[in-house]
Amino acid sequence: MSKNRISASPQIDGAAAHGDVPVTRVTFVIVPRFNMATLITMIEPLRIANYLAPHPLFQWDILAADGPEIGASNGLGITAQPLADRNRRGEMVFVLASWGAEDYANRDLLAWLRRQARDGARLCAVELGCYLLARAGLLSAGTLTTHWSWAPGFQERFPEIALTEQLFRPDEPVMSCAGGLAGADMMLHLIAQSHGPRMAGEIADQMLHQPVRPAHAPQRRALDLGTETFAPMLRAAITLIEQSIAEPLPVPDVAARLGISQRQLERLFRRQLGCSVVQFGTLVRLQHARVLLIATKLSVREIATATGFNALSHFTSAFRKCFGRRPGEYRQSWPPSAATPSWPGTLTGYLETLQQRTARAVRADPTSYDLLAPSEDPRGT
Repeated sequence: MSKNRISASPQIDGAAAHGDVPVTRVTFVIVPRFNMATLITMIEPLRIANYLAPHPLFQWDILAADGPEIGASNGLGITAQPLADRNRRGEMVFVLASWGAEDYANRDLLAWLRRQARDGARLCAVELGCYLLARAGLLSAGTLTTHWSWAPGFQERFPEIALTEQLFRPDEPVMSCAGGLAGADMMLHLIAQSHGPRMAGEIADQMLHQPVRPAHAPQRRALDLGTETFAPMLRAAITLIEQSIAEPLPVPDVAARLGISQRQLERLFRRQLGCSVVQFGTLVRLQHARVLLIATKLSVREIATATGFNALSHFTSAFRKCFGRRPGEYRQSWPPSAATPSWPGTLTGYLETLQQRTARAVRADPTSYDLLAPSEDPRGT
């Protein structure tokens, strides 16, 4: 085995009960380019539970249809076992997928998932595992969560599936988890259900993972700054803008809905974000367009329309100024020939550029603070 590969965790012998406490069997199904961090954060609570308890509480398998050697998105890999038709009635099966899952369609795996669901296994879509379960026809009921940055693409492909943004949903016909560190929160929640909140709390202490977040906790803190640092009025404005991507609200309408003047709204954005309302809205729409380019088969023109740009030329120009390439050149953030994925720039980075520009303008002319044109290039260059 190469130095870049790791093996699945050793298995616990036997699934028989130890006294009154049965061993719970868990299955993780992975596909190429899965998120290694997500897998580890879901396994670690189980491992620590076995470490703390007088007898092992959990046993887990890592399976793959493309194995045995499965590469993760971080360049490492894992040795997985082949799919097995053992009846997993009442057991939990976590389906982990990440980059490229939008087009992943291994027929053997989809058929295996349908059999497990039919035999009574509890399935969970983790991160972009939702694509696999949707293609298997297993998401017809309930509400799903997935990673916020990929949600628009999934919703575009599967508009009939109810989607919400939170860490995990443990009580649906098919469970779901947004991935990343939300995997640890979900596993601690499930451990608390089976073995009590005190056991889950001790595991969290061992992991230095406190506080444990509930299922409904939000996935993100706006702009990496934490919405708690923003005025409530700004948080409300950001929500309105994010909910109106396809048909952007004019700035006067945003102000009217918030019950403040347009001048007050512009001042609020410039003071806390360093940009105008229009600039911020354009950045949000371009971020949304970037996801649709990667995750859907929509044409560039259709994506321009879906993100509120009335003219294709305007969309193409704004996209190129923001991301340094034309929309058509961004259809794959991780092409097969590349060693790692590419996601150039962040919303925070662009806003910092705007903040620096505003600061320079104010230093040069203090009267310019409220006079900067709201239609400026969203990148501020």
